Amino acid sequence: MNPPMKKILLMGQKKVGKTSMHSIIFASCPPRETSGIGLTVDVNQNHLKLMGNLALNLWDCGGQENLIAQYLSTQKESIFSNVSLLIFVFDVENEGQKANEELDVFQSIISTLATYSPNSNVFILIHKFDKIKESERKAVYERKHKEISQRADNINVQIKDVFATSIWDETLYKAWSFIVQSLIPNIEVISKSLQQLNDICSCDEVVLFEKSTFLIISFHTLVNNKSADVNKYERLANIIKQFKLSCKKVDMQIKTIQVRQSKFTTYIDEFTDNTFIMLVYFDQSIQPSSVIHNIQQAKLMFEQVQGYDADKLKLLLGK
Repeated sequence: MNPPMKKILLMGQKKVGKTSMHSIIFASCPPRETSGIGLTVDVNQNHLKLMGNLALNLWDCGGQENLIAQYLSTQKESIFSNVSLLIFVFDVENEGQKANEELDVFQSIISTLATYSPNSNVFILIHKFDKIKESERKAVYERKHKEISQRADNINVQIKDVFATSIWDETLYKAWSFIVQSLIPNIEVISKSLQQLNDICSCDEVVLFEKSTFLIISFHTLVNNKSADVNKYERLANIIKQFKLSCKKVDMQIKTIQVRQSKFTTYIDEFTDNTFIMLVYFDQSIQPSSVIHNIQQAKLMFEQVQGYDADKLKLLLGK
């Protein structure tokens, strides 16, 4: 039986970039083309399916003042009932009165959410951080984070995380990867399976990407690898996504990528029906052919299972 569809609200004031960001993530829209996206003038529902069995109903809610007033009055039961997750987007450039008005809207929305969907989670995206000088970003983030947290005090919702994001770098992929991971059934099984695959292949790092979006589903890296930079996975996902878009323009598709240098080898391949796998190893005595063989054998195992990705990956645990 398929899990029930999860309702996600994407909210914030007008022109904060809500529609642009989900167009980049889920519709493969290049960032440079988002300037042509107009205002959302109502609630646009987008049905999405990830990892085979994760069905999402993303409600992109227009942020004009009159629409928000309707959400909080005549439409509040329809909008805020049965919500699994709220993503609220702030504009980092808003200061003074504009910032206070934005915080007022946020407080009203999470208060209503707590009434109709008290078990839902909340993620905050402080967006357009590319507009802030790099030297000032840490201080601005901490101040905004504190202001948002104060407004959420004593309201019965769980703020899972607060991200600083921009459509021009990997921060958007990092935020949405965490959001999607929080919704995936059996994410623990997937993580343990990757650890087992990492051991089988004697690799230093293994990363699982969702196939259509290239969002990171899970990863495993060796504990003794002190130089591991987790953010590099989001940067890589962003680069590969842009490369996929370039290939699509000339009617080509990515199947496999292999990069071999003096210090490391990286191998990326389709894995399950809905994922790509990336393996990284620094031991140059390991032959790529052996790694490829292990991946191909795992794929053959998966073909014997009628189920979703987590069911197939569970085979790696020998259970």
